[in-house]
Amino acid sequence: MLVITTNSNLKTFLNSLSKNENLGLVPTMGALHKGHLSLVEKAKKENHLVMVSIFVNPTQFNNKEDLEKYPSTLEKDIALLKTISDKIVVFAPSVNEIYQNKVVTKKYNFKGLDTVMEGEFRDDHFNGVGTIVELLLNLIKPTNAYFGEKDFQQLQIIKKLIEIKNIPVSIIGCPIVREPHGLAMSSRNERLSKQTRIEASFIYETLKTAKEKFGTKSALKVKDWVTKTFHNNDTFELEYIEISNIKTLKPVKRKQTGEKYRAFIAVYADNVRLIDNIALN
Repeated sequence: MLVITTNSNLKTFLNSLSKNENLGLVPTMGALHKGHLSLVEKAKKENHLVMVSIFVNPTQFNNKEDLEKYPSTLEKDIALLKTISDKIVVFAPSVNEIYQNKVVTKKYNFKGLDTVMEGEFRDDHFNGVGTIVELLLNLIKPTNAYFGEKDFQQLQIIKKLIEIKNIPVSIIGCPIVREPHGLAMSSRNERLSKQTRIEASFIYETLKTAKEKFGTKSALKVKDWVTKTFHNNDTFELEYIEISNIKTLKPVKRKQTGEKYRAFIAVYADNVRLIDNIALN
């Protein structure tokens, strides 16, 4: 398996490819799991070649402790990717290589997509995401790039990014992959105790019930119900529950015919922050 760690070697490799070859990119921060592998599998089916970037991006962490705790498991990640194909190319640069010894977060106008939900609780997070995604897309120039719907708000912001920066790539969203008990797969799950990880099915079960209620009740009543449900559970601390239009991500005041909505949630368990979402209609 080819592992590239420098921009110059990346450029040499990309120049060696035929112009007729589709390149699929799966950007990750490593600590890979089945959710990531599902993106790689889809990319493999839809492209001649797949590249997986593994880079823990400092500009998207507003919590320094969270960055320091983020796992670095490159050898394990490579071994996991080999179970799919040894022809996958890995791009695993250092921070200095990516940012050329000057880590700077760019500012973007995401038209309000970044000011709600995660943006409200994670200052400058999406500017950090935009910074690294723009860098990677311009470096690698993939035909298609794959992102999971667990980070649905991020997915919509990345789509806006390529629109405002006019980057020639197709952004492809992929369904959430869940653990057997229903918890959305995330590298952060490894930090949960075994018991909490099992009990975390509560998050998805609550979302599924919220979806049922959304069919007959207002968005406000559904949110109130979710808030009370978490208030009565001692294991999980609710940070937010929001019901939003999937295009604008603006919170719903009144349901409109023909519009699509999604419920978004952020929860703390064992001091680990977990997010999830579900399509409501």
